[in-house]
Amino acid sequence: MALDEQQFRQQAQDWLTENFPPSLRGGRFIMPHTQEEGSSPSADYLLWKQRMAAKGWSVPTWPSEYGGGGLSIRQAEILAEEMTRAGAFNPIGGLGIMMLGPTLLEYGNDEQKARHIPPIVRGEVEWCQGFSEPGAGSDLAALRTRCEDKGDHFLINGQKIWTSFAHVSDWCFCLVRTDTSVKQAGISFLLIDMKTPGVEARPIELINGVSHFCETFFTDVKVPKENLVGRVNQGWEIAKRLLQHERSGLSSQRNVANVEQGLPHLAREYVGTDDAGRIADADLRTRIVQHMMRQEAYGLALKHRNAEIEAGQDGTAPMSSLKNLGAGVAQELNELAVEILGHAGTGNRGPGFSNTELELTSGWLYSKCFSIYGGSHEIQNNILAKRELGLPGA
Repeated sequence: MALDEQQFRQQAQDWLTENFPPSLRGGRFIMPHTQEEGSSPSADYLLWKQRMAAKGWSVPTWPSEYGGGGLSIRQAEILAEEMTRAGAFNPIGGLGIMMLGPTLLEYGNDEQKARHIPPIVRGEVEWCQGFSEPGAGSDLAALRTRCEDKGDHFLINGQKIWTSFAHVSDWCFCLVRTDTSVKQAGISFLLIDMKTPGVEARPIELINGVSHFCETFFTDVKVPKENLVGRVNQGWEIAKRLLQHERSGLSSQRNVANVEQGLPHLAREYVGTDDAGRIADADLRTRIVQHMMRQEAYGLALKHRNAEIEAGQDGTAPMSSLKNLGAGVAQELNELAVEILGHAGTGNRGPGFSNTELELTSGWLYSKCFSIYGGSHEIQNNILAKRELGLPGA
């Protein structure tokens, strides 16, 4: 018999109490390759990862036959609420979870799903995205990475840019050109093993000192034909669906290190309080409240859209608008955090700053890309103008 909401909530509470290590309370997901050299996740972190994977709650709504939780969207929301209440977090993530997995469940064949989905669920394989190119960013359909049919395999030659974590990824989901006579209709979707000879990833250092973006080169790379997802020249359709998953994931994952709940506490610590115990700076106090209201409204919009999808309806809030709104809320959050730090928010490396201060400043610098990656703010506005408002193109 199916559990009602209260029964499932109690089940989630009981499971978290029994399985979530208290030492990790208030922590967050760690990308395996972002660990400092020579360090590794704690034993409790690895145990938590193992337990979440075994339960399938790393991807709560994915089918249980591939290791997922098999939950409804509403149950997944309840689980997220209870994890937040418990100070817990999902220890398994990455582009396989956010982007490829949902797309492969829809477009992959049985063999591809059986091979690739379970390792993604368990957090055993890292994926990167081979979409943008030096001459094909906003106009992604102009991509030129060439894919030639060589009978028993495909041969890939070309270059990708802004390939997040390519230098440490196991696999790449990649858009390639299989027909040069047409634009969107000449693109295919391939899965490429990053250990294949001819694949080279070169990290690019960013403003905050992180080097997770890469330029990636493919030189006479042989790809087995069974790594084609969907049909030849169906890649644009698949890519559009994947980008919807990306924008959905980006819309809901941009808050950093529990800062959202900690802004008032952070302000009391760094700005101080007045005689009534309020944040001393009245203007800052007002802007924090306004931000928290905006964040709450945005969260309700996401929840409303999920409820519509759960009911078999199309979401009335377009993902392009949610993507832009989410980017704005997250950037405002980071701006407020660094403003609160004052002079303590002026450095992102070196001595003289606490780990929290360094992390918040680095997060503020990184947040500048929120309105660029996953489809820039301007591109999303163009999509909304054409598809939602019916406005003519230029």
